[in-house]
Amino acid sequence: MTKAVLSALIRPLVEPRLPDWVEPLWFASKEQALEYVPEAEIGWFDLNEKEPMAEIARAATGLKWMNSIYAGLDFMPLDLLKERGVTVTNGVGINAITIAEYVVMLMLAHAKGYREVVRAQDRHEWLLDSPGKRELSGERVLLLGLGAIGQLVKARLEAFDMKVVPVRRSGAEGALKPGEWREKLGEFDWVVLAVPSTPETRHMIGAMELAAMRPNGVLVNIARGDVVDQEALVAALQQQKIEAALLDVTDPEPLPEDHPLWDLDNAQVTMHLSGRAQTKMFQRSADRFIENLERWRIGEPVQPQLDLDLGY
Repeated sequence: MTKAVLSALIRPLVEPRLPDWVEPLWFASKEQALEYVPEAEIGWFDLNEKEPMAEIARAATGLKWMNSIYAGLDFMPLDLLKERGVTVTNGVGINAITIAEYVVMLMLAHAKGYREVVRAQDRHEWLLDSPGKRELSGERVLLLGLGAIGQLVKARLEAFDMKVVPVRRSGAEGALKPGEWREKLGEFDWVVLAVPSTPETRHMIGAMELAAMRPNGVLVNIARGDVVDQEALVAALQQQKIEAALLDVTDPEPLPEDHPLWDLDNAQVTMHLSGRAQTKMFQRSADRFIENLERWRIGEPVQPQLDLDLGY
């Protein structure tokens, strides 16, 4: 029997489908998990808080495969997992559809001034003109990140007749190479961030990049908060150097109650809800885990695997 230490969060969706060669040890708290993990070959350590997950992973000395619903696992001890030879599968693509839809919603809401329409309804005020007059059609988008989310974002924005230019290492098919996009920021109406959080991407959008954007440029971040130098962003918004920032993610999270981003008219903060705006996340993750169990049994690679060197 192969012992698997599994979070009780996914028990209802996984337990009835487990093969007979897996002996599950379910945990509902960090303390329970720490009791079980020394025996685990397979682990799914997801909890609502990240630090306990990292502590459990460090204690799992015999672990061979760790699974997670999270796409970004930069908070886990990746160096230690690599040293131990642990295979890691993550949640890449699990929430890609809903996050891509969220990008479209944010962009349309800003373009049409929909936030002001909702506020007018709350005031029982009949507006005589639209507070937003931008059309997405024909506008240019710089897309940083062409993974599972980025590919879906690109397809959806192109359906609105937008010109989407991604950044990719090859520079193929009209894309920009990683060293080219900064000098061309002024050519785009929208900059969409869909990159993973790594040392390379930290503060990739800072004061210099914000200054290079168009005055009507809009920054959309559904990646990670630390991809943007938030202090520089606040300054750019306060000085109206760019038109707006649509932020599903911030640094830190939750955003402190007294942070200036809350009160800026040209900033929208959506509390990292883009991946939660759906009901199928756990079902999709459970399906993937069960399929991967069969691959694990017969010695085939489980998918999708996290690159422990790159962190994504």
